[in-house]
Amino acid sequence: MGAAIVDGQGRLLAAQRADPPELAGGWELPGGKVDPGEDEHTALVRECQEELGVLIEVGERVGGDWALAGGYVLRVWFAVIAEGRPETREHLDLRWLEMDELYDVAWLPADLPIVRAVQGRLNDGQGRFNKD
Repeated sequence: MGAAIVDGQGRLLAAQRADPPELAGGWELPGGKVDPGEDEHTALVRECQEELGVLIEVGERVGGDWALAGGYVLRVWFAVIAEGRPETREHLDLRWLEMDELYDVAWLPADLPIVRAVQGRLNDGQGRFNKD
């Protein structure tokens, strides 16, 4: 699961991977795996609490299933921070990116098409936070 966390200024939060070594330094949307017995929204809220120290509210889904290596899929939702300030607990760095800065970081290949989709939705005025 991934979170396209946007703020009131339309900026997107990007997180720089610390590990594994083959992905370290690349940029991604925060998120993680669903634990047994968890639904996707609960998993995304938990992952953002663990990784960033924030409580998020989950909104609309961004696209469908994004294919990953090994037959896995990534599902991404828009989100806003309901409580807290993002901290680098599991990442090397965090950046709030304006729309004209989205490609100033080296996105991981799996995240790049998602970032393009997020950008399109934000530019069309459709990606502002809307709850399901």
